Amino acid sequence: MRAAIEKICARFGDDYWLKRDSDGNFPEEFYRALADDGWLGVCIPQAYGGSGLGVSEAAVMMQAVAASGAGLSGASAIHMNIFGLNPVAVYGTEDQKRRMLPPIAAGKEKACFAVTEPDAGLETAKIKTRAERRGDVYTITGAKIWISTAQVADKMLLLARTAPPGAGRKPTDGLSLFYTALDRRHVEVREIAKMGRKAVDSNQLFIDALPVPAADRIGEEGRGFEYLLHGFNPERILVAAEAIGLGRAALARASSYAKGRVVFDRPIGQNQAIQHPLAECWMELEAADLMMLKAAWQYDQGMACGPAANAAKYLAAEAGFKACQTAIATHGGYGYAKEYHVERYLREVMIAKLAPVSPQLVLCFIAEKVLGLPKSY
Repeated sequence: MRAAIEKICARFGDDYWLKRDSDGNFPEEFYRALADDGWLGVCIPQAYGGSGLGVSEAAVMMQAVAASGAGLSGASAIHMNIFGLNPVAVYGTEDQKRRMLPPIAAGKEKACFAVTEPDAGLETAKIKTRAERRGDVYTITGAKIWISTAQVADKMLLLARTAPPGAGRKPTDGLSLFYTALDRRHVEVREIAKMGRKAVDSNQLFIDALPVPAADRIGEEGRGFEYLLHGFNPERILVAAEAIGLGRAALARASSYAKGRVVFDRPIGQNQAIQHPLAECWMELEAADLMMLKAAWQYDQGMACGPAANAAKYLAAEAGFKACQTAIATHGGYGYAKEYHVERYLREVMIAKLAPVSPQLVLCFIAEKVLGLPKSY
């Protein structure tokens, strides 16, 4: 699998990604190449046009994409196809699966993940976007933020409140999940200028009386957050795999440069001050990789994988960031130049540090759920 992905990625070299980073155009050619070879449905069941493989295989795929030099620009372009419709695959009706999954697996439709809100962030229970049902149609109004690929998406996986806060036993009760058309007559998509990954847009969505058929609601009304959880751990695992892949790309560039750059009549890679930080990066990336693979294996075996998935995301983000930062330091002044690519890697790896969950909340989760310490927030 890794070799097959690397073969496709080799058709999209450094110049391609440098140009996408400059012009901000969605990497449609790259997306189409993976779609044509059937890779976008790697986790979707075979009955609905996918390969029916696990998160372990998806992680290998996404890591190979990032490690090729495509980085998060390449990985994020296909990220939603790989894990995003897990709630549909698990909780959707037979009709929904046959209607919703094949177009995603074939790359005929693009989807975005519309959950985060300006005033809610990671506190999902605070979501204000509301869905009011009249007959067989919901009318949805609200705002979402940091929604990737919404500029090019046809569909969105949308979380909205169908009951007021406090109506259920848990704070997240009353949230419902929909997979529906991104109808731009009712949804304004406003792009956010950001630090990196320019080729994959991030946006704020303003939703005004969007009509959504009840047939587009996934599962029971009010249990959307529960269904959404089925995608959270796979996302953490895949982000970890991507951060490790990007860190390895940076490490490979730094090692190659250190061998060829001669200062004071010797390659700088002969100096321990250059060697040791790179060696540390290799070890930390390898350790993070093992945790990521453990989490993926646990998920595929139907085991509880929350601690391992969160730990993998944390460790991979830290290791990937350190590798990218060290790569720039190894290049010296040249590391600051776009033509050497490592500055792009550093800008992109920041995404793994920040999303889909902050490092601080990962630490809180491990402290509470693994170590049994009192909840701190």
